[in-house]
Amino acid sequence: MSDADLVHELKRQSAVAAADLIEDGMVVGLGTGSTAALFVEELGQRVRDGLQIVGIPTSKATEAQALSLGISLVSFQTHPVIDLTVDGADEVERGTLNLIKGLGGALLREKIVAASSRRMVVVADDRKIVDHLGEHVLLPIEVVPFGWESTAHRLGEMGARVEPRHGRDGKLFVTDGGNLTLDCSFGVMTDPAALEERLKLITGVVDSGLFINRADEAIIAGRDGVIRLTKS
Repeated sequence: MSDADLVHELKRQSAVAAADLIEDGMVVGLGTGSTAALFVEELGQRVRDGLQIVGIPTSKATEAQALSLGISLVSFQTHPVIDLTVDGADEVERGTLNLIKGLGGALLREKIVAASSRRMVVVADDRKIVDHLGEHVLLPIEVVPFGWESTAHRLGEMGARVEPRHGRDGKLFVTDGGNLTLDCSFGVMTDPAALEERLKLITGVVDSGLFINRADEAIIAGRDGVIRLTKS
């Protein structure tokens, strides 16, 4: 098995374990990204087998996938509270389960869904576990298009290395919410909660990919099997 095939299989195992948590009648938050997509795929199979749930997607891509699999979707207008959200992460901090999310481009909608959920479960392979956030990935920050250069300058004044994200067409990447994404390096974060609060004070910042105290459990698949992590 190639390394890529192994990673895919580990993601699938994590996704299947998360699908085991879904019960009839639940309102389910459907995450975005490669591992979350495998969860949605597994959920679609269970819906075809008779599972009765409704979902709220975190992105247009997830919405399209869910509809193609026969998963019924609803909105916050009729279902303001979500029973359980299953989503991936780009980094999961050991002990706290604080996260970096948003490399898939859906951080704002993902955070809205997470904030509306009674419970959030993260699915990932064991490469995503870190001792401190910022060890391996950049921090995505969603910003309004107007004056984004000024917003980027202010982030730089905080010590970040800032790069605007571009799509495959070479143009600035636009999120489902019509905003832009700045990928920022703050280095290893010793106090991500404090950083999140500082970022909220910058005019032009919509939200960041820091998910602090959002996840209740992480289902992590590795070569030795699937493990469940909770906050210590």
